[in-house]
Formats: sequence, C-alpha cells, structure tokens
Amino acid sequence: MEAVTELFECVPEVAFFVKDRLGRYTAVNRSLLQRVGLKRREDLLGRSVEEIFPPNLAERYGHQDEAVLRQGRAVRDQLELHWQINRKPGWCLTTKLPLRDAGGAIIGLVGISRDVPGPGETRALPASVASAVEYLRQHFGERISPASLAKRVGVSPVRLARLTHRLFSLTPTQLITQTRIQAAAERLGHGKMSIADIALSCGFTDHSAFTRAFRIAVGITPTAFRKQTPP
Repeated sequence: MEAVTELFECVPEVAFFVKDRLGRYTAVNRSLLQRVGLKRREDLLGRSVEEIFPPNLAERYGHQDEAVLRQGRAVRDQLELHWQINRKPGWCLTTKLPLRDAGGAIIGLVGISRDVPGPGETRALPASVASAVEYLRQHFGERISPASLAKRVGVSPVRLARLTHRLFSLTPTQLITQTRIQAAAERLGHGKMSIADIALSCGFTDHSAFTRAFRIAVGITPTAFRKQTPP
C-alpha cells in the first residue's frame, strides 16, 4: 500500500485514503492532509471522519463508508462538495470501493476524491462547451436534458459527453446538476425566497427532489444550509 500512497502523492488534485473495517484511516496522501488542515500523517491515521470533519460532512461520509463496509456497495463518481486545499469548499467526484481478504470478507475500503475544475479554471474551452456552460448559467431553471443541451450547442450527445468528461470530469447530467445546486446555494444564502420556490426556479421538479439532490451534493438539507449561512 505504501507504493500506492506514493503514487497518489503525484496527483495533488486527488485526495487518496484507505480505511479499516471500523472506518478509521490507515493510509492517506499529502493532499488529504492539506485539505483537513493537518501536517503529519500521524495526526490523521487511526481517526474516523467524526473526529475530523464538521457534523454535516461527517454524517454524509459516514453513511457512505457504512454502505461500503457493511453492504459492499461501491460509491462511484459521486458528485459532491468537499474540502479542497486549506478547507476551501469545491466540487469533487468521490469513489469508494470495498477491500476484501482472500476469503471475500470486507476488511476496509479504498477511496479517492478528484477535484472538479470549474469552467473558469479551464484555460481554453471548445466553442461548443463554452456555449453549453453559458447556456446553463442563464437557463438552469428550465427543463434541460443532456440531449437538448447538445442539440442547443450543435453537437451530438456523445460528443458533448466526451468533452465535459475530458474538461470537467463530469457527465452532462452532472454538469447540469452542479450548475443548479450552485445557483440554489446562492439563493439560499441571499434573499428570502421559500425553499419550494428556489427548487422550482433552479429547475428541480419539486421540493423533495431538490432536497434529495442538495443533501447528496452538500451533505445537509437546504433548510440546514440556510440556517448556517451568515446573513
């Protein structure tokens, strides 16, 4: 495992970790240490998410770990808000897989969280992707599907999917969801729109669908997020 950890030291945009059967860290790369504000591996190894992250994040990560460790259910490319360097919030894609012994019993998990670059962080966007991003910024509240977005910017759905994956590590569906969640978070933090109205204005079919998507991405409900956001 040391060789694997050393390999992930070469990709600072990826947080790498291994946990034991009880969800305690047994291996981490330097990137994860920087994200949680620690300098030495010894300060993180042997500890659980409840000891490192605030309650809203710890609860989400704990539920993910439980699904992997108890049920063997992998988490693959889950789009969510995470800490980037120095605890700065940013989007990432998280994957967690069960580790098994020779007999097939689950003995831990291995995972990574890959930073998702924002459209403004990409030096040069192809015209079609730039058009798609700009269209989403202005029309995220409308009914948009990957197929309709591709048609709007004049490329095939397959071509758009390849481009968004290469540039942002996102599927078109994830890009649409990310745009809507970001817009919703801004409206929750500013103004007095009801959560139901925010849901509809940001393209969600109803309050329940919005709450579910927001909690998956952010780790807490829209109501809790609003309470935690300074006026």
